[in-house]
Amino acid sequence: MVESQSPNGSSPATKPARKYGITKPISLSGPTEPDLHRNTELEKFLVEHGLYESEEEAAKREEVLGCLDQIAKDWVKQLTRQRGYTDQMVDEANVVFFTFGSYRLGVHCPGADIDTLCVGPSYVNREEDFFIILHDILAEIEEVTELQPVPDAHVPVMKFKFRGISIDLLYASISLLVVPQDLDISHGSVLLNVDEPTVRSLNGCRVADQILKLVPNVQHFRTTLRCLKFWARRRGVYSNVTGFLGGVNWAILVARICQLYPNAIPSMLVSRFFRVYTQWRWPNPVMLCSIEEDELGFPIWDPRKNHRDRFHHMPIITPAYPCMNSSYNVSISTLRVMIEQFHCGNKICEEIELNKTQWSALFEPYHFFEAYKNYLQVDIVAADADDLLAWKGWVESRLRQLTLKIERDTNGMLQCHPYPNEYVDTTKQFAHCAFFMGLQRKEGVSCQEGQQFDIRGTVDEFRQEISMYMFWKPGMDIYVLHVRRRQLPAFVFPDGYKRSRPSRLSQQVGKTCEDVAKCKPGSAEKHNKRKNDHEAVDVKPDKPEKRVSISPQRQHPAVTIDDRTLDANNAPGERNEVEPAELVVEHIPRLDLVSPGDVPCSEVGEICKMKKFQDKIGDLASVYVENTEANSSKRTLNWKGDAVDVDQAQIKQCMQPEAVEIAGSVFGSISSTRNLSCEGDICSTASDSLLENECVNASGVFQNSLSEELEVYYYSFYLCFS
Repeated sequence: MVESQSPNGSSPATKPARKYGITKPISLSGPTEPDLHRNTELEKFLVEHGLYESEEEAAKREEVLGCLDQIAKDWVKQLTRQRGYTDQMVDEANVVFFTFGSYRLGVHCPGADIDTLCVGPSYVNREEDFFIILHDILAEIEEVTELQPVPDAHVPVMKFKFRGISIDLLYASISLLVVPQDLDISHGSVLLNVDEPTVRSLNGCRVADQILKLVPNVQHFRTTLRCLKFWARRRGVYSNVTGFLGGVNWAILVARICQLYPNAIPSMLVSRFFRVYTQWRWPNPVMLCSIEEDELGFPIWDPRKNHRDRFHHMPIITPAYPCMNSSYNVSISTLRVMIEQFHCGNKICEEIELNKTQWSALFEPYHFFEAYKNYLQVDIVAADADDLLAWKGWVESRLRQLTLKIERDTNGMLQCHPYPNEYVDTTKQFAHCAFFMGLQRKEGVSCQEGQQFDIRGTVDEFRQEISMYMFWKPGMDIYVLHVRRRQLPAFVFPDGYKRSRPSRLSQQVGKTCEDVAKCKPGSAEKHNKRKNDHEAVDVKPDKPEKRVSISPQRQHPAVTIDDRTLDANNAPGERNEVEPAELVVEHIPRLDLVSPGDVPCSEVGEICKMKKFQDKIGDLASVYVENTEANSSKRTLNWKGDAVDVDQAQIKQCMQPEAVEIAGSVFGSISSTRNLSCEGDICSTASDSLLENECVNASGVFQNSLSEELEVYYYSFYLCFS
């Protein structure tokens, strides 16, 4: 007889409770009647917003996977025959397909891609057999489109669409001549005699399987994860490549909450998610199980031994050997943004529990283009759509480094908020797209008169490395410019125009986020009334002056551009008083967003007449350089000191001894143990604090102030504060 479960999904009392995670749960309480009602409303909301695919689409995905499996089996048999193996070996030659990511976890949305792994025999390699021979086979299939191999990625992948379904295909060659159809990929033997790229390819599936084994209730986990992934996308914090969190990161964070509240239902888990992670003391790691060492010798996340691990800001450790930090891309800037959003979500969930607002309030989109006064715009251009697809992927993967470089070179005084969405001006006929970063001066730090930040070297270094792209083609280029909020291009707004200013006060749900200082960087709630913010444009290229890097006494600092100094006096009548700070910057024309003959030097109307372009977009850069001397312009841009307060207690200076101390408590004090547990020392104390206060506690907080070794690149730019 099958035992029935209680309404909240927990096992009957007669069955011994299983322990999940490395600490005791915070609470074993199940749902109340209000919780059940809120859960019904949440699931209704998710369905109404189309987060579940139809049965027809699910069947189409299964059909596509079946076709790919057959194509790969034919491919490996062909290779086996060509290499002189016996007929029996040809008959037995086999590959096995596994899925991972959101599809394997059961939380994929309509239109989402399928992360797929193909496991093949030892004599079929990745470099030639997969990326050349199989690639050519797929290229000949009419149903395959947008085929894009990425062999030099951290995890080598082949991207394409099959009958309209996006596929990310990985390949792993294991040390077997014949791959059994019932291969158990979770067994450690699959890692024998393989290289690290193969380990990373295999671990996607191994991690997904482990996550599902380590949560108390899979269905509750899936609903909660689906909900929070939707929230993260709406709030602009879902992107591993940009420095935020990707699918596996969010899955581990949600799984840990499920472990801490094993009997909770999704409506409760969503609320507890924000409650816990607003109080989590980063960089204490989030782990679902003990970190395991193995005789195979692959590196694992261990700040005691690995110097670089000490500088990770938000460690989220994968549960399968070799355990690694899945969120190593997170920087101080992106951590700050995510903490702000966690606080905002927590505030709204508190309102929901008090019946003061609805679930729709939690999923209000983040109005990024109203959150800051200054933005960095990165325009990416290419000769055609195929080139742009490859070029954009390369540039986007390096944008995170630009954020790190700018903060490093300005000693953290200039904070960047990279936004993961890309934008396209549909009125333009050539291949292009744009990314944006919000800029703000670090809150709580006094600004000296005349203080200047020269990031030309930062931008040049970024652009130099970008140009090292292995598959660069003529026409591929990037341009960057500084834009004020009032001068943002129309194509970044959903309706093609900017919302009126009065609506900004009501963009978040009522006042749910207004009381949270961290909700919206750049808000002016705690500051004086906005002053006049007109621009002053005054170009004097024929009057060179001595370059000034820091001059606190100068009220109107100089801007050095290509060994020329432009005087930054205000235009008459533009301003009535000196503002707390100014941002003076060379305006770099957006060459890719205009016709070849006219390049806008200002959103308010000045046009730099440039010579006609010759043939391709590839000539844009050279034409720009040739005309910069004669057509450069300068603007004095007001920087209002109204950035929202950020709790600096959340972001502290990194101290390596504290990092090692925390690592010691995570791994345990006995270095020779193979199963390293977090049960002792601090963790046991932390669990008591969890039970009492419903917060995550640990001894010591450390943060890295950009000490990590960096590899960064960009295009010429200059910032100055006065």
